[in-house]
Amino acid sequence: MKIIKLDAIDSTNTYLRQLTSTELLEDFTIVTAALQTAGKGQMGTQWSSAKGQNLTFSVFKKISCLNTHEGFYISMATSLAIYNALSYFQIPKLAIKWPNDILSESQKICGILIENVIQNSKMTAAIIGIGLNVNQTVFQKDLNASSLKKNTGIHFDLDEVLSQLIIQLKKYSELITDRQFDTLKIHYESLLFRKDKPSTFKRLNGDLFMGFIQGVSEDGKLNVLLEDEVVEAFDLKEIKLMY
Repeated sequence: MKIIKLDAIDSTNTYLRQLTSTELLEDFTIVTAALQTAGKGQMGTQWSSAKGQNLTFSVFKKISCLNTHEGFYISMATSLAIYNALSYFQIPKLAIKWPNDILSESQKICGILIENVIQNSKMTAAIIGIGLNVNQTVFQKDLNASSLKKNTGIHFDLDEVLSQLIIQLKKYSELITDRQFDTLKIHYESLLFRKDKPSTFKRLNGDLFMGFIQGVSEDGKLNVLLEDEVVEAFDLKEIKLMY
């Protein structure tokens, strides 16, 4: 395992992807940055983080056992790894908000962005970007965000938290290698935020509707039980789960 520590970079995911085009990377090569100036979030959003207070890093993981349509299992495994690592530190009321935000006390404390590396139409690796709010305590008012310190009152050692995250990422990546997909899916679905509870969703056109989260499909779509007792699968770009 190789860890590259940077003071500042636009995006650890971008930096790591560029490395893959110039050199043969060791499995679990990790790039961390004290500051990301253009951190990436889901669907083109930006991940903002105070310098030196949080963990912003990317992991290069070799993956040759998955078909391209099975990529969401990487997201499941990563979410579960982070959930378990934070459970180790006794972070309260954890949940996974589909597809892969980690919540504490119903507030976002961690975001994940996964970019697959495809060669000759086959998945060869994944670049797993993780932004975890650790010791930052002030956030924009319009963000439903929090941190480990804000929710526990404890100041955390960043290296200790990173070490535990890596341990859990290695553990759950083995489930992917062993193709234990049912185990991953059952565990992931059991931790979904608002599963089996009446929830409000917003469509792209702004329309709101009620439904019950049932679980996810193999390709990562959210299965929602609607009022007419029909289960519909939604893509990330189609709906937004309201808090």
